[in-house]
Amino acid sequence: MANPAPNPLNAARYLLSAHTARQLPPDDGVEVAFAGRSNAGKSSALNALAGHNALARVSKTPGRTQQLVYFEIKPQKLLVDLPGYGYAKVPQELMAHWQAFIDEYFAHRQALKGLVVVMDIRHPLKDYDRQMLGYAVRRGIPAHALLTKADKLGRGQQSDTLRKVKNELFSAYGDTVGVQAFSAESKQGVEEARAVVAGWLGL
Repeated sequence: MANPAPNPLNAARYLLSAHTARQLPPDDGVEVAFAGRSNAGKSSALNALAGHNALARVSKTPGRTQQLVYFEIKPQKLLVDLPGYGYAKVPQELMAHWQAFIDEYFAHRQALKGLVVVMDIRHPLKDYDRQMLGYAVRRGIPAHALLTKADKLGRGQQSDTLRKVKNELFSAYGDTVGVQAFSAESKQGVEEARAVVAGWLGL
């Protein structure tokens, strides 16, 4: 049996966490950001793509990612874990700070070359998901929607949801947003998503 292809994201290691724009690394590399509602499975997806058990912290408490967390694969090749959004227990001032910070990040960050939006396949395309996809489309940055926790649905339900989401995204954004079913648990779709991210990073 042929050996599996080496994972280009496996070298990812924690680099830094940024709470303000001043703390971001120099804006001269290539980075791919990951966004998702709290508890959509963003940390699990990042871990599965990188082939790590604990690259991104998986928490039972929603909203644990409260900064932009950077992981370096090699110099100037970075993954960025954005704050989990849509969690009501975060204080209002902190929510406002994140919103302003994320707005600025998406408006001006030149290194940003792709956005992965992680959605629970059972609850896709909430307002926040559309907002994140809208950021990418307005900047002309490619986006890819991961419909996570696909193992929670049967194949028929997966196909139905995937078709509906594809149709809705195509109506809203044309063919600028990719979409796929994904499961960190069963590894469904991991290779496909990894190839998208590695391509954006030029790996």
